[in-house]
Amino acid sequence: MLILEISDVKKRYLAQGQEVMALAGVSLTLAPGEFVSLVGRSGCGKSTLLHLAGAMDFPSEGTVSIDGQQTTSLDDAALTTLRRRKVGFIFQNFQLLPTLSVVENVELPLLLAGEPQERTRSLEALAWVELSDYGNRMPHQLSGGQMQRVAIARALVHRPKLLLADEPTGNLDTTTGDRILDLLRRAAKDFNAAVLMATHSVESGRVTDRTIAMLDGRIR
Repeated sequence: MLILEISDVKKRYLAQGQEVMALAGVSLTLAPGEFVSLVGRSGCGKSTLLHLAGAMDFPSEGTVSIDGQQTTSLDDAALTTLRRRKVGFIFQNFQLLPTLSVVENVELPLLLAGEPQERTRSLEALAWVELSDYGNRMPHQLSGGQMQRVAIARALVHRPKLLLADEPTGNLDTTTGDRILDLLRRAAKDFNAAVLMATHSVESGRVTDRTIAMLDGRIR
């Protein structure tokens, strides 16, 4: 069964009274264990497509289905449950909460979803990203690469079927970025997750199973 199905999606915005077509008929699918990259310049529609894929936004036309559930057919409560249980998000700027320790940041999705054994599972996720000894540290005590690894642990702690990464190496040097890409590849393999990554880097796209080039809201 496909984890993500996006069919002929269009997304329009109003900007200063004028309609802007952010996505102009995009279709793609992701299977379990597949690592796919969206490659293109800033403004080409990559982030918009990721937001639709994660049910953080909704198409003007077309359909988005996550693990067989069409996002526009769900009410707010069902959408919240879908995102908390089946989707993990990784952002360029990490988005760790500065007042929480590393392990508290990782366990937050479990607490929000009411999942049991949140501390045990969070420590297991930190071990998976090789940060077992960092649980009691605060985010400001970490390097950029370490913060992104914590963010990956947080995104995977609830074992999502779909992992979305928006420019996950954008704030990192090449060596550290390569390590993050390796973790994303491992996430697809170890957790059988469908991983969709947006990047402007052609080099980053080359390490994925499949590369989708975008230009002006379309797949090239």
